[in-house]
Amino acid sequence: MSVWNPDNIKDVAESIGIASLNDDVLQGLSSDIEYRLSQVLEESLKFMRHSKRATLSTQDVAQALRVLDVEPLYGYESTRPLRFGEASIGPGQPIFYVEDEEVDFEKLINAPLPKVPREITLTAHFLAVDGNQPTIPHNPTVADSRNQELVPKGPGANPHIAAISGADNVTVKPLVKHLLSKELQLYFSNACSAVFDENSDEYRAAALASIRTDPGLHQLIPYFVQFIAEKVTHNLKNIFVLTQTLQLTSALLDNKNLYLDPYVSSLVPPVLTCLIGRHLGSSAIPLSSYPLRNTAATLLGSICKKYAKSSHTLKPRLARTCLKHFLDPTKPLGTNYGGIIGLQAVGGIEAVRVLILPNVKIYETLIREPLEDEGSPKQAEAEAVLTALIAALQTLEDDTFGFLDGGKNGETANQDRKLEERVGPLVAARVLQMHRPSFVKALIEA
Repeated sequence: MSVWNPDNIKDVAESIGIASLNDDVLQGLSSDIEYRLSQVLEESLKFMRHSKRATLSTQDVAQALRVLDVEPLYGYESTRPLRFGEASIGPGQPIFYVEDEEVDFEKLINAPLPKVPREITLTAHFLAVDGNQPTIPHNPTVADSRNQELVPKGPGANPHIAAISGADNVTVKPLVKHLLSKELQLYFSNACSAVFDENSDEYRAAALASIRTDPGLHQLIPYFVQFIAEKVTHNLKNIFVLTQTLQLTSALLDNKNLYLDPYVSSLVPPVLTCLIGRHLGSSAIPLSSYPLRNTAATLLGSICKKYAKSSHTLKPRLARTCLKHFLDPTKPLGTNYGGIIGLQAVGGIEAVRVLILPNVKIYETLIREPLEDEGSPKQAEAEAVLTALIAALQTLEDDTFGFLDGGKNGETANQDRKLEERVGPLVAARVLQMHRPSFVKALIEA
């Protein structure tokens, strides 16, 4: 039995044109109305108690309706208590209504008129008089001026760019003071010194293992990111430091307890520098930076694989950057090498098919002259670039290996000609020396 009177529902139904309702329907609607009202009242009482009040107001009911995703009532926002009047239209059927406030027209007519709003006007004021700024409401206060002094300005505003240009002796006062416990400060100092300790492999391995598994390093993430960027920008000639920096970055990325999505855009530039930097390591040893570039490419590929879903523009931007440095004839061969292996790591087989293979014939003209220069330092670099190109192209054979055959003897000459037209004579000659007909056919049909 419902507390709500079904006759009220029948009256509302008749007012909207529904002549008769089944008794079961009326009983069901009565129960539902009772439940909805009790739900609204319970939520309203919660707002009343949280407001430290003992009287339920219309504002509490409006907030309860909003929480329950019901359109709130309009017109009952008055802070004055509502007075309800009772009118009887028959025996046992009283109707309650809100009594309207009676307005005395004589008082309303004799009441003073409100003030006329001011017209829109323009005023002029001095920003400065003889170099001194007057203290008037129109000018910024002294506190605003002090806050502006804390913002870094000039060519040294970005410390990493300033370090590359040699103007890194700039001190910037931070706007927010970040507090770290003494334990975390000590851990950060010892971990950074251990990672770059050249005398103990065991010490380095222990530090990287701790960073890779420790779950309490959340507060140190921005400090590690800043430390990595500074190490790369200040030690472009030191292969050991750059390699250890990549190892540190890899350890942070391998830590499953750290949320690094907001810091990916800050971690990628140091890795890209180690991949496609112009002058890395000693110029006396041309191939000294190539193992570093291989490590950077592997790390870049893992970053793309892990964070491509959260950052949809990450992979296209990296592929565009690597392609630009691969095809730029003004860049050194080491940079071209980094662009090739970077494209392969970032985009996989599809990047090799779409971006590398169509440009092989054009690019081989850049390395033909260094390859023919016997005994020159660039010959070894050009050979490494050519090896990287062929290694990237071999992924196309792995992708379609099950669908290719060696071809018949009569087709060999025709395939050789098509291969040379596809990838150029230099790369075609190297591929044919491998005696792998399936690889040749994969390059022709890709």
